[in-house]
Amino acid sequence: MRSAFINKITSEVSKNKDIFIISGDAGLGVFDNFKNESPDNFINLGVAEQNATGFAAGMAIAGFKVYIYNIIPFLLYRTYEQVRNDICYQNLAVTLVGIGSGVTYAPQGMTHYSIEDIAIARTLPNLTIISPADPIEAELSAEYSLTSKNPVYVRLAKRGEPNIHVDKNINITEPILMKDGEEVCLIFHGSIGTEVMDARKELLKEGISVKVVSIPMLNPINESLLIDTIGKVKHVISIEEHYIIGGLGSILFEIFAINKINNYELTTLGITHKFIHEIKDQNGMRKLFGLSKNSIVTVVKNILGYKIL
Repeated sequence: MRSAFINKITSEVSKNKDIFIISGDAGLGVFDNFKNESPDNFINLGVAEQNATGFAAGMAIAGFKVYIYNIIPFLLYRTYEQVRNDICYQNLAVTLVGIGSGVTYAPQGMTHYSIEDIAIARTLPNLTIISPADPIEAELSAEYSLTSKNPVYVRLAKRGEPNIHVDKNINITEPILMKDGEEVCLIFHGSIGTEVMDARKELLKEGISVKVVSIPMLNPINESLLIDTIGKVKHVISIEEHYIIGGLGSILFEIFAINKINNYELTTLGITHKFIHEIKDQNGMRKLFGLSKNSIVTVVKNILGYKIL
């Protein structure tokens, strides 16, 4: 997923010399070839994240299309003030490329997890938030960022995620109907999509009809299209590798409440709102917090009243 995004951006430099990439001493192997081929379009500003953010804002004011690349806690948490005042307040065309969505970096611990980033990013006016599910959504996110005149935050995993889409004929600015169904609607964003799609396959084996919707763009959301896409399905389940509060689940609660929609029963699956002290890999974390394929299957069966063997 990370490579799909970066490859799209770097390939555009031959057409647009105003593209400029800033690294915070991260992903250096990813940019090795690019640094050699386009040395005037890349700089590593080291472990000085606030400085890098201000530098990016200045470059954007000067007319450059700027990308800041770093691990999410260093890209967004450490630099919140600079992102807020230097980039979002001035509504500059800077793209924040965040690596390590959710618990991608397990088991390196809380300092490297990105499980509250959407909640934080949602507080910033002018900031578009994109959480791609696979390399196809990641590449389309890169295409979107190249033409955006506003700040963009893209959260990416980096574990060699497979494609879950069949082709690129999708619009990442809108809710995407992955699979249609009638009994339950699974709504997700990010790399947890592999677990969601695998869960649907298991449920289909037992004759359970499951609708699946991907939400790559979390802010802004086309609310009317989202509601139309969910349709008449009563049971809605949000699934995300993010705290259970502040992310997609909270967004759905807000949309349903503001629009006075009471015909859905919403269940939110996410990470328990606590600091993570457990030591596990990413798959272990997903099992721990009920986000694995099997956990999703069990939740759906319980909601629909199926007997769990």
